[in-house]
Amino acid sequence: MPTLLAAGRHDLADSEWSVLETLLPRGKKAGRPPKWARRQLMNGIRWRTRTGSPWRDVPTAYGPWQSAYGLFRRWQRDGTWKRLLTALQALADAAGHVTWDVSVDSGTARAHQHAAGARKDDAGQQEPPGGDGAPEPADHALGRSRGGLTSKFHLACEQGQKAAGDHRHRRAPPRQPPVHRRA
Repeated sequence: MPTLLAAGRHDLADSEWSVLETLLPRGKKAGRPPKWARRQLMNGIRWRTRTGSPWRDVPTAYGPWQSAYGLFRRWQRDGTWKRLLTALQALADAAGHVTWDVSVDSGTARAHQHAAGARKDDAGQQEPPGGDGAPEPADHALGRSRGGLTSKFHLACEQGQKAAGDHRHRRAPPRQPPVHRRA
């Protein structure tokens, strides 16, 4: 497939797409070909996750936002994203690009008082938050402590990157007083 005319600077390069295309699932139905190329939709999904904007703001160069969102959710539900990540990690590991040094850090965050108002029954929720249909693990919850509702979180970083908690060991450079000049 030729490169898109409206390709942005963060869109998949031809070399990246050639690797990724072989890992994507094949269509199961015969019939009319899709109107929007998968590469376009993937670039739209990448644009949306990179910018954090609403789905409705995905540029039209990537196809309709509904198509990009539909592909994203369909692959989230059936586990395609997890399989892609695992396959890409295996390729990178085989090429020697991954060092499996892992740093772990944890912390707690205070939750807002309205955070405890979620539905208790899974059946009453229209769609599970993870999207893959699996029930929420029993240990995912808000805890009550003397400080109120809290939640513990963990962060794992690889490739020699510093974990979030490492910033407390760095000191800021001393602040210089402003220089006042006399006229």
